[in-house]
Amino acid sequence: MQKSKSGNKTIGEIVATDYRTATVFESHGIDFCCGGKVALAATCTEKGLDLATITSELEAVQHEPLERNQNYSSWPLPFLADYIVNTHHVYLKENDEQIATYARKIAGVHGAHHPEVIRIAAIFEKIATDMAGHLKEEEEVFFPALKRADTARTAASAPDAKDRETIRVSLLRLQREHEEIGDAIHEIRHISKEYSIPDDVCSTFMLTYQKLREFEDDLHKHVHLENNILFPKAAQL
Repeated sequence: MQKSKSGNKTIGEIVATDYRTATVFESHGIDFCCGGKVALAATCTEKGLDLATITSELEAVQHEPLERNQNYSSWPLPFLADYIVNTHHVYLKENDEQIATYARKIAGVHGAHHPEVIRIAAIFEKIATDMAGHLKEEEEVFFPALKRADTARTAASAPDAKDRETIRVSLLRLQREHEEIGDAIHEIRHISKEYSIPDDVCSTFMLTYQKLREFEDDLHKHVHLENNILFPKAAQL
């Protein structure tokens, strides 16, 4: 990666090309999913980071062994869509309600001394509700249209006009929802002080913060795969 060129690339483009670089951005608190459209140089300026240092770290991580399953940008669209459903959608369906329940519980038990958990419970409740509709839209509307359009393109045919319109409208809605959900989980991280656990709390409190951190990590990869890889390819259809 040439330093003069890497600064002009967006965060999303860099991670889409090589997912190993995500670890560098995470270590510096750089949002590579919802904030992936910002150029690396601009991000470094905004955060007061040295571009040459970040570029060197990116180059170093790209020399590490690349696992075959990390090359997401090379995957066919239908396969990538199925992977997102079977990995990230399944995770959300299995964990959203559990995390919301834990958050409500610690809000009731610890809210008097730690009022931030009351706000966290309310934010996550909305995240869980919004995600349910978001996943339904992707699984029942967007991904089926995407697969049909991709099949047509593979057969050297023009995608159906209705499918193209569905993809266009869904892309606008889904990207907006990604930003809203990303802002919400970042607010939780902020008011929890990076998921710092107070000394006077129970094991459920600790487990809730652990699950919230896990949720955020999964969300980052989930949104990255869509915002920076799947959505741009879908737009080309």
